[in-house]
Amino acid sequence: EAQRRPCSDFSGGWRMRVALAGVLCAQPDLLLLDEPTNYLDLEGALWLEQYLARYPHTVIIISHDRDLLNRAVGAILHLENRKLTLWNGPYDQFARQRAAARANLAAAAKKQEARRAHLQSFVDRFKAKATKAAQAQARVKMLEKMEPITAPEEAAKQVFSFPVPEQLSPPIITLDGAAVGYGDKPILRRLNLRIDQDDRIALLGRNGEGKSTLSKLLAGKLETCEGRIARSSKLRIGYFAQHQVDELDLAATPLLHLQRLRPEEHQAKLRARLAGFGLLADQAETAVGKLSGGQKARLSLLLATIDAPHLLILDEPTNHLDIESREALVEALTAYSGAVILVSHDMHLLSLVADRLWLVKGGAVAPYAADLEAYRAELLAGDPDDKPAPKAVEKKAPPPSRERILALRAEARKCEDRVEKLAEMLGKLDEKLADPTLYEAARSAEREKWMLKHAEAREAMARAEELWMAALEALETAMAG
Repeated sequence: EAQRRPCSDFSGGWRMRVALAGVLCAQPDLLLLDEPTNYLDLEGALWLEQYLARYPHTVIIISHDRDLLNRAVGAILHLENRKLTLWNGPYDQFARQRAAARANLAAAAKKQEARRAHLQSFVDRFKAKATKAAQAQARVKMLEKMEPITAPEEAAKQVFSFPVPEQLSPPIITLDGAAVGYGDKPILRRLNLRIDQDDRIALLGRNGEGKSTLSKLLAGKLETCEGRIARSSKLRIGYFAQHQVDELDLAATPLLHLQRLRPEEHQAKLRARLAGFGLLADQAETAVGKLSGGQKARLSLLLATIDAPHLLILDEPTNHLDIESREALVEALTAYSGAVILVSHDMHLLSLVADRLWLVKGGAVAPYAADLEAYRAELLAGDPDDKPAPKAVEKKAPPPSRERILALRAEARKCEDRVEKLAEMLGKLDEKLADPTLYEAARSAEREKWMLKHAEAREAMARAEELWMAALEALETAMAG
């Protein structure tokens, strides 16, 4: 039935699934994906992550999803200052190597500047003295031949500045036997929940289970159809949802958006508010329709938090935000003194911000006792109800001989030694590739050689780990038998 409905009937997450299905089913030789996890729920993002990690052809992804870049890619092609640099390995390895390379480059530039100053000092002091003229001239030639090393510019730090709310007596929200839905059809029932101002709660659940519905109820966008919801009389709520970025006035500037909300505030203060969310003078006067997706998201976050809410409800806040902005959001939420309700497919954000987990499933909401990694494993394993019945148990083979177990144990040790040697080799290659001078134009051939060696070592490591795991499984099976 759903397959016959127009795509316009579906949410952004389901439309993204349709778009991905159209591309992935063709199994192209070259797959180009631009922010493919935007609007996907956690289940969809995890599925895509696994699919891309096993994809048999070439994939090029533009993404700000840190987990995707750590689990599904083998190299990072980094664009900076109109130059492209290829770094082998997933995102976190790239970030470490790039930081090391930048630190080395900064140290080399500082050392060269000190050397240059020393040589120039000698020239300035002795160029007029006949006895030292030749030495001074030699140092002038050294200065001329010195290839300048430019220290890397520090990237502008991304920030969010959330205003501080006053403290309210707990609880700020309670639900007693509440039900909520659309029309006469409740989606969630028997809700008995409590929220205090120091809570950091992540809502877990598959697409369509009701996470956004619960968010809307808490935000006052929906009313209960059974039971009751009680809110503190002074409670202020900030609400950010995916669709709100699309509902901004495209013809108005960010400054005008704030002037409509705060007509009495001086323009300088409004500009300071915008700057606190990374929207500087140029963006403040630019029509929203011409801003990037990340800049629109920043403006929507500012509008959601401008009243210093005691409770901030964020439904997929990281769509369109780059990695630096996501880290800035984590810092801001960590320092924020209000309660946070978070719906996100960004596991990195959830793991750093949330200290309580609520599972929305089967029309109910209940605390989730395990951690995020357990929930991730549960999603990847799939719903037990969807799985086929187990096959009949086959008769066990006779137990293996002692000689067979000893041989398997020796094979497992040999595989482990191979993995350790390859790990040591990869460590040395990582250090080699972290050398900033390797990326100078004159050393391009040498760089290609080391990158090829690194790629070969990674492939060898993947094969060695597979053999080691197979050997361990064979040994475990033999010993269990």
